[in-house]
Amino acid sequence: MRVLAAMSGGVDSAVAAARAVEAGHDVTGVHLALARNPQTYRTGARGCCTLEDSRDARRAADVIGIPFYVWDMADRFHEDVVDDFVAEYAAGRTPNPCLRCNEKIKFAAVLDRAVALGFDAVVTGHHARLGADGLLRRSVDLAKDQSYVLAVLTRAQLDRSIFPLGDSTKAEVRAEAARRGLAVADKPDSHDICFIADGDTRGFLAQRLGEAPGDVVDAVSGAVVGSHSGAYAYTVGQRRGLHLDRPAPDGRPRYVLSITPKTNTVTVGPAEALEVAEVHATRPVWTGGERPTAPVECEVQLRAHGDVVPATVEVTADGLAAELRRPVRGVAAGQAIVAYRPDPAGDVVLGSATITG
Repeated sequence: MRVLAAMSGGVDSAVAAARAVEAGHDVTGVHLALARNPQTYRTGARGCCTLEDSRDARRAADVIGIPFYVWDMADRFHEDVVDDFVAEYAAGRTPNPCLRCNEKIKFAAVLDRAVALGFDAVVTGHHARLGADGLLRRSVDLAKDQSYVLAVLTRAQLDRSIFPLGDSTKAEVRAEAARRGLAVADKPDSHDICFIADGDTRGFLAQRLGEAPGDVVDAVSGAVVGSHSGAYAYTVGQRRGLHLDRPAPDGRPRYVLSITPKTNTVTVGPAEALEVAEVHATRPVWTGGERPTAPVECEVQLRAHGDVVPATVEVTADGLAAELRRPVRGVAAGQAIVAYRPDPAGDVVLGSATITG
């Protein structure tokens, strides 16, 4: 096939492109310039999309022996990912920008453009598997598995996607990169939020949303126990950085239980108050097939690095509901719920939705 390899400048996408060539595809590399001010977007392993990353991707393409281009998608990224991130926090939710980037940029804007230019598919370095049956499965390297952030993809998008790394561990990918003479073999993985290079999410949001002082209220007593300069700086399950004026009567730590933008209130309480046994979500995408017509027994994952929990998932009028077999703490609106079907050949993604409550 004629395929477009999305090359971030990291080791995974470089090896994925090399494997696509080795598989006999006609491969063209493309680096996505997503930062409006690229030199500010990386500090060590933080951030991405810098001039350094673009040069690393170009050097990798030269070693592999494929054509290479840079696509400027900074405005689209800012609108669909960065602005969405800020708006979600302002609304009291906790978004996952990596998931949104996959949905809106890498497998919408990029795939659409690739198809328009005559490419058959897009190759990426995500750690996930696509079987011959077209189903999305977890990577063999569970520590690096990225099926959670790919679960927003439709079947049509998956049909035009190739993930060559799903059967390899990260250690194997790095060793292969070294054998191939790719200079990025030992390059650190980027982590945290790519467009917040210093890792200061609170400061980033404060610059864009300004100060909005409000109360921190204890869920048990109803008393005001502190103040904040912006409810957007908090997320469900947070314990540190609350700066409460008075301790709980029993001396136990308190956690953020909810954020209410309408009243600009942050509610805190004991750890057990974080437990939920039922999750509601909207905007479902049934990656694994048709929309279920009956309750589905499966496993669900409620955040990017969270544990899986047995559950019953049922379609509702506005999305889906999941009844959890055991309570889970720290579930935040705005995150994704991803349903998996356990399978010896790798857990299969059934679908995903955005948590509302």
